[in-house]
Amino acid sequence: MIERSLDKLIAEKLFKGKAIVLIGARQVGKTTLLKNLVKGMDSLIWLNGDDIEVRTLLQNVSTMKLKSLLGKNKTLVIDEAQRIENIGLKMKLVTDNFVDVQLILTGSSSFDLANKINEPLTGRKWEYTLFPLSFGELANHNGTFDEIRHLPLRLVYGSYPDVVNNPGDEREILMQLTNSYLYKDILEWERIRKPDKLVRLLQALAFQVGSEVSLNELGTLVELDKNTVEKYITLLEQTQVIFRLPSLSRNMRNELKMSRKVYFHDNGIRNALISNFSDIDTRNDVGALWENWIISELRKKRHYEQDYVNTYFWRTTQQQEIDYIEEKDGHFTAYEFKWNPQKKAKMSQTFLNAYPNTTIKTINRENFYEYLLTE
Repeated sequence: MIERSLDKLIAEKLFKGKAIVLIGARQVGKTTLLKNLVKGMDSLIWLNGDDIEVRTLLQNVSTMKLKSLLGKNKTLVIDEAQRIENIGLKMKLVTDNFVDVQLILTGSSSFDLANKINEPLTGRKWEYTLFPLSFGELANHNGTFDEIRHLPLRLVYGSYPDVVNNPGDEREILMQLTNSYLYKDILEWERIRKPDKLVRLLQALAFQVGSEVSLNELGTLVELDKNTVEKYITLLEQTQVIFRLPSLSRNMRNELKMSRKVYFHDNGIRNALISNFSDIDTRNDVGALWENWIISELRKKRHYEQDYVNTYFWRTTQQQEIDYIEEKDGHFTAYEFKWNPQKKAKMSQTFLNAYPNTTIKTINRENFYEYLLTE
C-alpha cells in the first residue's frame, strides 16, 4: 500500500477534541486512507452516506438517538458525508455532546460539505484535502529513480491510485472516471439539466490548459451564458476536478488584473476528456501538460506540508509573462517551466523591477524532482 502524506498528519490530530474533515475528488483514496488510519480500532462505527439506510437513520437525529447509536464506541466515521442532509448541524451535536468521540467525515463534494459543515463546525474541525497520488508519495513507494523514469506515463495518465495500481488498464479506468462519475455530485445536487454542456465545457477547458480563459468565449463554444459558465467552473473547482490560478496585479497599470487560468488536478483526467493518450514524445501539447503537472504537484506538496502560500501567474498587456508565482510572508518566488532543459528561461526585467523581493527558479525535466521531494 502506498503511504499517503496525510496519514501521519491526520493521525496526530486524532482524539484532540475536533472533528476531522477529509475532502477530495472521487477515487483519490479517501476511504483507503481512513481504513488504514482506523485499522485495529475496536470501538468504531463506520457509516456510508451513499447508503440510503444510513441517510434515513440520520434524518431526524437527536442527542438521545446519537447516544444510542454510538453506545460505547469512541470513533464515528461517515464516508461520503455530503450525501446526508444538514450534516453539519447533526455533527455539531456529536462534537458538542460527545467530547470523547472522534468524528471523521469524508466528502467528494467540497461545495456541499462547505455549505453544510463550515458554519456549524467553525472552530470544531481540522480540514484536509486529498489529491491524486503525488510525486513525493510515489517516489517514497517506488524509489525516486524509478518514479523519475515514470514521468512520461504520469504526464499522460496522471496518478489516480487505480490508474497507478493497474498498469495496462489506464485508459479504461480514466474513461470510466470521466464518464460523469467524477462530477456525479454536481449533476445530482445542482440538478443540472444539460450534463452534455458540462462535459463540453470540461473539454474546452482541457484544450485551454495553461492559457487565460474567457468566460464569454467559453460560453460561445458550449452554448451557455457567461454566468452559467462561471457557475459550472466554480462547481468543478469545488469538486476538486480543476483549479483556477489568478493573475498577480499590484503595482503596474498594464498588468492583467482579472484574468484566470484553469488547470486540472490530474493530467490523466485532462487527457481522457480530449481522448488523447498519445506518447509524450509525439504530442504537440507537451508544454501544457508539463505546466499543468508541475503546478498541480507543487500545490499538493504545499498543502501536505502545510506550507501556506498565495499562488498566481503574471502577464502584461505587452504579453510579458511568468508561468507561476508563489507569495509567502511578502516574498515572491517566480517559476518558469521548461520541458526542454536546453531551453533557457527569460525572466521579465519589468516584473523584477516591480517586485524586487523575488527569487527566480526554473524547473525542467532534469531537475523537477528537487522541487517535489520533501526536504
